[in-house]
Amino acid sequence: MNTRAISAIVRKDVTVALRTKAVALPLLLVPLLLMVGVPLLLGGIVIVAESMGVSSGDIADLQNAIPPQIAAMLTGLSAPQAGLVFALVYMFAPMFLIVPLMVSSVVAADSFAGEKERKTLEALAYTPTTDRELLLAKMLGGWIPGVLVGFFGFLVYTICVDLVTWRVTGGVFLPNPFWLLMAFWVGPAAAGLGLGVTVLVSARVNTFQEAYQLGSLVVLPVVFIMIGQISGLFLLDSIIVFAMGLVLWVINGLLFFAGAATFRRGELMARLS
Repeated sequence: MNTRAISAIVRKDVTVALRTKAVALPLLLVPLLLMVGVPLLLGGIVIVAESMGVSSGDIADLQNAIPPQIAAMLTGLSAPQAGLVFALVYMFAPMFLIVPLMVSSVVAADSFAGEKERKTLEALAYTPTTDRELLLAKMLGGWIPGVLVGFFGFLVYTICVDLVTWRVTGGVFLPNPFWLLMAFWVGPAAAGLGLGVTVLVSARVNTFQEAYQLGSLVVLPVVFIMIGQISGLFLLDSIIVFAMGLVLWVINGLLFFAGAATFRRGELMARLS
């Protein structure tokens, strides 16, 4: 395997992505909004609600429906405080997956379609790699930023949530085993799913916008999980999260081997030129 050529392609893709506004802005704004904006906003709402003596009977009812281990964590808290901790630590946990998934998808959308727009596709076609190595390099170029931003987003979210909960309840709640699984097991798998789908799409469309719009559809399963979690349709636990990550890793492997079996740079050049 030509690791030097693969590394060069990965570095080039990441560098170009960071210099492209259409790619760099979502990489900055979405994690900032989700990992910083959400906990600060909810914390502010609870602080105002408690200062006004607002009743939160619905939140108390929700406490009675949650798993016992989560309810035990909320013992001794007022209803608004319990609602805040439950939302930030548990209910909104699937929201985190949007960060690595979106980052990898945005970078991957630029992989082949972006090469055509920058008129660098021909140079890419003559790189000293096999078709499988080229596909692997393109996937790593999206996966590595997605994973790194996901890890950094988890760190920032943990700090923000703990600052908010310390201010409101006097205690800290992150990190915990549930979130560690989400960040270090499911997050990288979600990044792999996003880039796997988007790279394959990017190789078949003509522009970055087309690739990004089609590839962004992979966010929908995460949205459905969030809706199910918030609505109480189902409640995630560590076992379900581990199984979910395992399924995602299997899908990622299937996507790569399916892509490697069908990817041909000659056909790509003919289609995108």
